[in-house]
Amino acid sequence: MSRKMIYPLFRGAGFTQEEMQRPVIAVANSWTEVVAGHIHLNKVSEAVKAGIRAGGGTPMEFNTIAVCDGYSEGFTGMRYPLPSRDLVADSIEAMVQGHADLFDGMVCLCTCDKIVPGMLMGAARVNIPTIFVTGGQMRPGRFRGEEIVVFDLARAYRQFQDGELGPEEFLEKVGSACPGPGACNVLGTATTMACMTEALGLSLPGCATYFATEAKGMRIAKESGLQIMKLVEKRIKPSEILTKEAFENAIRVDMAIGGSTNTTLHLPAIANEVSIRIDFKDFDRLSRETPNLCRLKPNGPRNFSELEKAGGVPAVMNRLEGLLHLEALTVSGKTVGENLKGVLVRDDEIIRPIDRPYMKEGGIAVLYGNLAPDGAVVKMSAVHPDMLVHSGPARIFESEEDCHKAFDNKQVKPGDVVVIRYEGPKGGPGMREMLMITIRISESDLNKSVALVTDGRFSGGTAGLCIGHVSPEAIEGGPIAVVEEGDIIEIDVPNRKLNVKLGDQEIKRRLQKWTPPKPKVVKGFLALYAKTTSSANKGAIREIPKK
Repeated sequence: MSRKMIYPLFRGAGFTQEEMQRPVIAVANSWTEVVAGHIHLNKVSEAVKAGIRAGGGTPMEFNTIAVCDGYSEGFTGMRYPLPSRDLVADSIEAMVQGHADLFDGMVCLCTCDKIVPGMLMGAARVNIPTIFVTGGQMRPGRFRGEEIVVFDLARAYRQFQDGELGPEEFLEKVGSACPGPGACNVLGTATTMACMTEALGLSLPGCATYFATEAKGMRIAKESGLQIMKLVEKRIKPSEILTKEAFENAIRVDMAIGGSTNTTLHLPAIANEVSIRIDFKDFDRLSRETPNLCRLKPNGPRNFSELEKAGGVPAVMNRLEGLLHLEALTVSGKTVGENLKGVLVRDDEIIRPIDRPYMKEGGIAVLYGNLAPDGAVVKMSAVHPDMLVHSGPARIFESEEDCHKAFDNKQVKPGDVVVIRYEGPKGGPGMREMLMITIRISESDLNKSVALVTDGRFSGGTAGLCIGHVSPEAIEGGPIAVVEEGDIIEIDVPNRKLNVKLGDQEIKRRLQKWTPPKPKVVKGFLALYAKTTSSANKGAIREIPKK
């Protein structure tokens, strides 16, 4: 007789003996009342649980945390979202492994930037049959007859500062941009990671791009509840789906849509959980081979919502069919190739044909040179063509806050290369996004003359010549730590180069004199994170210190 059938605490929780005889399915839910990305997931979970019960299973729901990047932008709270990815993964491990032999399968419900990859890491780690339901996208808002999305507010704020919008008009526009629940309605990290989940094969076709407020999401949730029972019956685990080929498929989709640079952190971290190595070189190799087919905000004028109308991720994969590993297994129980049969592309401009791309290469480039020996990342699909090759004097800032002060005082000049250091995974700690700085550049008259280089990272909504993830980071003695005011930095995106115009001996001499600054955080979770996290080029994964 199974232990879970007779254990009295299940009786105390209200479960019957009959329920405990059925397969028990964990429903890991990131629902909170804090932000729009998660506010609706309690309703999604009810649909999932209805599907599980209809399939003959017993659902048991638990929650994880969900920190919102968007709310943290520009503040010290931005140190927490990336580290919270590990907390999400750890909570799934603790709940599933801590209740040994209880759960036969799992459904993960998640929406936003770090929660989706955190749950993917957790699911890979515990390796029981699992299916994902991502929470859908927010509908665009409307302001005076025009569609607007959350990142349109950067321009609105500039218009308010310049007197083009009055206070009441500005507040009206702010109140219109987020009309309901769902992931931020641009091709940011949240929507990109939903696309990656589907491309990896861990959510059902069509899951990544539906609107959070439409009935399609409830149907997908119920179908996923039914499907997890089939995965349990066939004992199909994440390790059978998360193959090297699946990761390559996902990266190709990422390159084709022009997704967030944060995928270069998340996909390697997920792969690490199944002992597969994915690194910067994989991204750059596949980017060189995969054309960019979509131009969605912030890479172009179209809203992310139009990707759903054009056919979503299945339509993108249809375009890429000749480049994909079609034999890769998915949670539908079918291979990628089988899922693509009958898929149509409904708009040739939203998702261009592979022989008529927006760019011959993909959306992300990895740069190397004496400033980034282990690599740095740029979303080249969002860079103005005139800025793909640039050189200029370094303007050095030891933190994001110091850089803001320089902009406030109009000390950043055309041609400058803004360098923000000590914002990496260890040095931040937490690798803050520099979105507010990128907005100050892109929404000003400096947008075609100023570049940004940092060991921090960027929002998926970043546009312009913004180079992040510089590795090694400054706190680890990377060359970025010893760049001085006025040093000439040379950037060549097409040829993948990032150099400071200094000889090797001069860089070595400066590094010998360099001493790291004191840690910014000395206690609590972030202090522990700083001691255990790896470099950005490894995905900022946790590394257990060797004795």
